[in-house]
Amino acid sequence: MPYLQLDVNDHYSVEQKKLLAAKMCDTYARLMSVDIRRISVAIRELGPGSVWRIPVDGAEPVAVSLMMLDIRRGRPPELRMEVAKTLCAHCVEILGLREDRLNVEFTQHTGDEMYHPALGGYSPEWEPGEQ
Repeated sequence: MPYLQLDVNDHYSVEQKKLLAAKMCDTYARLMSVDIRRISVAIRELGPGSVWRIPVDGAEPVAVSLMMLDIRRGRPPELRMEVAKTLCAHCVEILGLREDRLNVEFTQHTGDEMYHPALGGYSPEWEPGEQ
């Protein structure tokens, strides 16, 4: 943990996905003050027509992308907003996603809900003063 996953309707090169994963990890580690080795990124290419949203009441569904961020509980809303905006910008820049068709959702967890055996077990608790 944290686990950052992006569901998309298209297919991308390994180089694009690797670059996006690196930028997402760097950004997340820097902004959220976490050990970069704890971050996992999944770019899930679900294929054309797999993720939809209705942009306006009464309109036809449009293809969209969704980023789910499983993160440490207690991060302030302003910090989560900064992380979301920056990660979205990476997706727009590297994959060419449309910002207006990209959503971000957060799921917050305590440290004892994040086990990483290579780094000594449970994740250390985050203190609000850390940033």
